[in-house]
Formats: sequence, C-alpha cells, structure tokens
Amino acid sequence: MIAMLMLFPLLFLCFFSASQAIWLTLPPAATKCVSEEIQNNVVVLVDYAVVPNTSTISVKVSSPYGNSLHDKENTTFGNFAFTTRESGSYLACFWIDYNVAGGDVSVNLDWKTGIAAKDWDSVARKEKIEGVELELRKLEGSVEAIHENLIYLKGREAEMRNVSETTNARVTWFSIMSLGICIAVSVLQLWYLKRYFQKKKLI
Repeated sequence: MIAMLMLFPLLFLCFFSASQAIWLTLPPAATKCVSEEIQNNVVVLVDYAVVPNTSTISVKVSSPYGNSLHDKENTTFGNFAFTTRESGSYLACFWIDYNVAGGDVSVNLDWKTGIAAKDWDSVARKEKIEGVELELRKLEGSVEAIHENLIYLKGREAEMRNVSETTNARVTWFSIMSLGICIAVSVLQLWYLKRYFQKKKLI
C-alpha cells in the first residue's frame, strides 16, 4: 500500500511534466491546422521539423483574436516561444511550399505549454537544487498549473451557464410572444369571419 502511495506522485509527475511530439501528415495543396485551448499568461514552446527535409513548408500561428504569433515560409525546421496574452484557442497551421518527391509531407511538432515548457535545468542550476528536491519542485509546479487550470475552467463554466440562462430566458419570452401573437391572430380571424357572415346574413 505504501509503495502504491509513493508511486502515485511519480506517475503524476510523469503525466503532467512530459511532453510528446506529434506527427502531422500534410497533403499536397492543402492546409492542416492544430489548436489548443490555453489560458492567459502561459508560456508556450514549439519546435517543428520536416521529415525528411527535402521539402519546405509554411507555418502560421495565430492567437484567439487573430493576432499573428509566428509566420514563416519556405522552411524545413524552426522553433519559437511566446507567452499567451489572451485566453482561448491558439491555432497553428502548416502547408507545403515545395515538395521534390510530390505526395504527402510529414512534420514533427513538439508543442509544450505551461509546466512542460519550463527549463528545469536552469532552475536547478540557479537555485542549486537536485534530486528529490527538484522533483518536489516540479510536483509543486504541476499542482499550481492544475489549480490555475481548474480556476480557469470554473470561470468558463460560469460564463457558459450565464449564456445558457440568458438564452433560455430569451427563448421563453419569444415562445410567450409567439403564443400571444397566434392567439391575437386567431381572435381577429374569428371576429372578421363573424362580421363577414353577419353581412352576408348567413348567421
């Protein structure tokens, strides 16, 4: 039981500190994009490379409000970093500029955010910590990142709940107005038909 309790923090650390690269397959004459929902004031580090490097690609990264964060053409590799100033979905788009062999092109993309983007080697050298203390510092950073993310998600949930309640209230009023209009039109139709039949002396 004690061994399991000791193993949990290590698994927790590996899960939240590790960063895995993804592979993108770019088709000819088409654009492929990836996006991630990131909150405000988060560090993002990105590395990308064409494999093999016989082809060149263009890369464009945009913020949720359309601001360009990285724009590069005719490249086989690159890297960039930024700190988010807006909360929302950050979009990275890739497309082929030149391909010698034709066909699809593979791109290796390593996208790190938050705690995974932190340079722990520099922190260890600067603060002269190592071993268990460094791992505990990483765990502390992971916990803080999770806490901030939960607060962000809680805020987003409150916003969505307010939007839902507002929409529900508007739909209710619209339904009541529609029902009232239908009743008024029906009454007017009955009144008109009654007058029409009276004029014609049918009733």
